[in-house]
Amino acid sequence: MAAFADEIKRRRTFAIISHPDAGKTTLTEKFLLYGGAINLAGTVKGRKATKHAVSDWMEIEKERGISVTSSVLQFNYEGYCINILDTPGHQDFSEDTYRTLMAADSAVMVIDGSKGVEAQTIKLFKVCVMRHIPIFTFVNKMDREARDPFELMSEIEEVLGIHTCPINWPIGCGKNFKGVYDRQTKQITTFTAAMGGQKEVASRTFDVEGADVDSIIGQDYHAQLRDDIELLDGASDEFDQELVNRGELSPVFFGSALTNFGVETFLEHFLNMTSSPLPRKTLDGQVDPFDEKFSAFVFKIQANMNKAHRDRIAFMRICSGKFEAGMEVNHVQGGKKIRLTQPQQLMAESRKIIEEAYAGDIIGVFDPGIFSIGDTLCAPGGKFQFEGIPTFAPEHFARVRQMDTMKRKQFIKGISQIAQEGAIQIFQEFNTGMEEIIVGVVGVLQFEVLTYRLENEYNVEVKLEQLPFEYIRWVENPGEVDVARIQGTSDMKRICDLKGNPLLLFINSWSVGMVEERNPGLRLAEFGRN
Repeated sequence: MAAFADEIKRRRTFAIISHPDAGKTTLTEKFLLYGGAINLAGTVKGRKATKHAVSDWMEIEKERGISVTSSVLQFNYEGYCINILDTPGHQDFSEDTYRTLMAADSAVMVIDGSKGVEAQTIKLFKVCVMRHIPIFTFVNKMDREARDPFELMSEIEEVLGIHTCPINWPIGCGKNFKGVYDRQTKQITTFTAAMGGQKEVASRTFDVEGADVDSIIGQDYHAQLRDDIELLDGASDEFDQELVNRGELSPVFFGSALTNFGVETFLEHFLNMTSSPLPRKTLDGQVDPFDEKFSAFVFKIQANMNKAHRDRIAFMRICSGKFEAGMEVNHVQGGKKIRLTQPQQLMAESRKIIEEAYAGDIIGVFDPGIFSIGDTLCAPGGKFQFEGIPTFAPEHFARVRQMDTMKRKQFIKGISQIAQEGAIQIFQEFNTGMEEIIVGVVGVLQFEVLTYRLENEYNVEVKLEQLPFEYIRWVENPGEVDVARIQGTSDMKRICDLKGNPLLLFINSWSVGMVEERNPGLRLAEFGRN
């Protein structure tokens, strides 16, 4: 029993979030370097790159130099078993990030030192706050010209509404970035820049009041650091683990992921400040991770990770107990027992078959087409369900037609499988079946990903005709109203989702209220739940 509890205690599961180009993927790779999971970091430089980031595995990601889907990476470091959820930064893929955050116990927020808090950072941060999960801040790119660190701290506090506590402090920036000062040990660590994906070449650590400090970082920088320390000790929030755990205080670290300045320091502090897997809410209560009975939920489905096998993988967050290969579990939503086959540990698209996993781990299992996002799996006899994962309302819509009508079967299969991953939502004309397919997405770049994947993974060429609708509402009580007889507006369109649930599309927001006024008893909802 002790070994079982110890395995769970050493798990750390966190998501990395940021605005695009803040250096999130680079930071992820440096963690993997320190864990010995990879030997050389890739660089995300778009089309001409010869290497690509490990966590960016889709062909379109390599061509565009951006992350379009979250990836899962697991590695060991100094006795910890770490599960990293690397999320897309681009707002057009934010729904994937929202779902991924449901599987994390904490989040690392990466901020560009020269740009500060950016739009997408705010959006993702709000999801973390909503879930009350601990947030750790890594101010990146200090090897470039950066804003005043005190100014950055104030912005984080004012814009995001969270208190901050600097754990280390930068000495200079850009070409004059000397290293970082650790406020707890009162020591300065200088680094030799490590380019080319290697770990740092050399580092020195010495006392801030040592005799040789002036000669190493310069007299002016030493004087500036003394002033900064005095100001920090007098004005900044003190570290309080309880406030961190509640998501009310964010420990802040400074460094450069590209050159490895401060990365390992951050990783070590972070692991000490985060907790082992947390309890998870169900519709009836909560599940303790140390409960010996297995439970998990599906938060992501990915088709065609392996082109040769055309497979589908369901990503699961284990919430309690121990997973064993081939075990029989109860699929709550499906109402039947199933055997989980081909369990895998993941490193982006690389996988290895595993025999066991514990609460906190993220595993992939083969999906024959029975899983949906939000599904609960538990030990035989278990009937509870974990809280549903929100489905966000699409904001852009397009009619999709395949160019070759002979490929109808491939088209339906492809678009249905991609929709089951949750990145797009597909609808059909009201009462017409699958003749007319309408796709809804949160961001327009998803249309490009859809056409690319249909062509490259399913050999189907499609044409998209964008529609003017911007607002969608689910009919909450279809059993109480005749949807076909709803008194609509000229810009309203009736559609259905794949389960036959009726929805309404609108071009103008005021039309939503007007339809509700015209149809007493009609209840409309802004988003559905998986």
